Amino acid sequence: MRIAVYGGSFDPPHLGHAMVAAWVLWTDRADAVWLLPCASHPFEKAMTAFEARLGLCERLAEVVGGAVSTCDVERSLPAPNYTWDTLCHLRATYEQHSFALLAGADTLEQVHLWHRWKDIAEQFDPIIVGREGYPSREDAPTFPGFSSTQVRALLAEGGRVDHLVPARILDQIGGLYGSESG
Repeated sequence: MRIAVYGGSFDPPHLGHAMVAAWVLWTDRADAVWLLPCASHPFEKAMTAFEARLGLCERLAEVVGGAVSTCDVERSLPAPNYTWDTLCHLRATYEQHSFALLAGADTLEQVHLWHRWKDIAEQFDPIIVGREGYPSREDAPTFPGFSSTQVRALLAEGGRVDHLVPARILDQIGGLYGSESG
C-alpha cells in the first residue's frame, strides 16, 4: 500500500488540510493518508501540546473518512523531529508499505533548510499540492490559502472560524486557543 505521510504542526487542523487529504485519495495519489503532527519542530516553532493536536487530527481524519488516519510516531522519536528520520523510521517499521511525503507548495520555499531534503525527494516521492499565494503546479490543484496561523489569530481576536475549521473540530479548539469557537 502507498501511504501519503502528511506531516505538519496541525495547530489547529483546518479545511485546507481536509481538502488536501481527500484530494490525494480521490485522485489515487496514494492508498491512504496518515496525518502526522510533529512532536517537536526542527525550526523551534512554538506549538500547542502534542496530545491536543493529535486529538484534533483524529477528529479531522473522522471528518474526511475513508483511508485517512493519524500517526503518532513522532511522540517516540528523538527531538527534533526531522522529516527524513521520521520517514526512514516508518519505512523500516512498515516494510509492507511504500511512503510518499505529502506537502504544500509553501514548503518548497524552505526545503533548502530541511535536513536531507534531496534524499527525501529521491526516496519518498513527494506529492506537492498547490497552495494559494504560491506558484501554481500543473500536477495538482491550487488549494485555498487557509492557515493555522490565521485560525489562531481569529480565535485570539474573538473572531469566527467556522468557515475555516470542520464543525467536528470547532468545539475542541476554543479552549486550546484562548477563545470560544464559532
